[in-house]
Amino acid sequence: MRARIRSSLFLKIYATVLATLALVAIASAVFVALGQDEDARGWAARRDGFIAAMVPADAAPDELRFALRRLSVAFDAGIAVYDANRELIARAGPPLPHDMLERAGRHHRDGRLFVTQLPDGRYIAARLNRPPGPSPRGPLLYLAMIALVIGIAAYPVVRHLTRRLEGLRRGVESWDGAHLVRVPVDGSDEVAAVAASFNAAAERIEKMVAAHRALLANASHELRSPLARLRMATDLYQDNPRDETRDEIIRNLSELDMLVEEILLASRLDHVEALETREHIDLLALVSEEVARNGLTVDGVPVTVDGDPRLLTRLVRNLIQNALRHGAPPVEISLATDAGGPVLTVRDHGEGIAEADRERVFEPFFRPSGRSERAGGWGLGLSLVRQIAAHHGASVRIDAPEGGGTAFVVSFPASA
Repeated sequence: MRARIRSSLFLKIYATVLATLALVAIASAVFVALGQDEDARGWAARRDGFIAAMVPADAAPDELRFALRRLSVAFDAGIAVYDANRELIARAGPPLPHDMLERAGRHHRDGRLFVTQLPDGRYIAARLNRPPGPSPRGPLLYLAMIALVIGIAAYPVVRHLTRRLEGLRRGVESWDGAHLVRVPVDGSDEVAAVAASFNAAAERIEKMVAAHRALLANASHELRSPLARLRMATDLYQDNPRDETRDEIIRNLSELDMLVEEILLASRLDHVEALETREHIDLLALVSEEVARNGLTVDGVPVTVDGDPRLLTRLVRNLIQNALRHGAPPVEISLATDAGGPVLTVRDHGEGIAEADRERVFEPFFRPSGRSERAGGWGLGLSLVRQIAAHHGASVRIDAPEGGGTAFVVSFPASA
């Protein structure tokens, strides 16, 4: 069954080529036949006029025999003249069949035999040793040979094309969860473009699967610590219910809830092309409300951006929490505008981030070398910041300002 499916495309294309050649050959044969009939009628009319001029009705017997001999030599034929009663008058050249006159008025495929009646009632009969022109079957034979040669030449071309398409199909069938096969890109035609697109799609899928696997592995690792602490605190609280133990349980539950929420949000942003909600937002008011919850202040001017207020709140909150957790006070938040649009800056005065790690801190659950598990990594906070910024057409970068510390700079596009 699979072999039949594999060859079906080849058979369809090749059958289409052969059918097209057959139609062209048939149409050409019809035109050639019509042209030959027209040429034959024209030649017959000229022939009859020529013969009538050579054997006039008032010609003497000697003149008539002389004219017939000349015609026999000219046409390379046996030729004879009969009167109106079909009695032989004169002849020249090889003898003719006895029933030549009975063939008068019939349609013959053999162009070497003809009988024609002159205006004075006499008959001229002739049998040519060779046709007066090219064989009527010659052009048709040539057309058939040309169609056959093209059909044979088209076979490897069509087979090569379908074999490349079969390679693409086999590549798709060989995909599995561990490895996505790449197919060779041969040439620069449409099939090669499809193969290149196929390989690009395979690469994107591999990266997405690898990212999801890494996210799952890191998330499970990050979940173990609060779960272990929560289990220990629960056991302690059962033996000795104290307020400190209860607060520890609540804190671990909050940490778990935030981590799960961030994982779900990151997964949703991975699969969403456009924002579900988009409106004009006073960014200064949104940032002011968020910094007030952390006892901070913001400097800047009112600016308006287009976006989802919940996602932008999460972006600002994650930047502030990151500065408070991994940096050192004072934490400064400013909002300004430049030629490109609004710019949000969150700066702390900590040790800073090594230049080699400034891009990697946006990876989910990135932990720099030498950092203990107890100190923790960056989790999903900064990864969400970059995802949210990208969905708003913004960019995020890390600067190293004078005086030390780290500055996260979010550049928004100008609002419509």
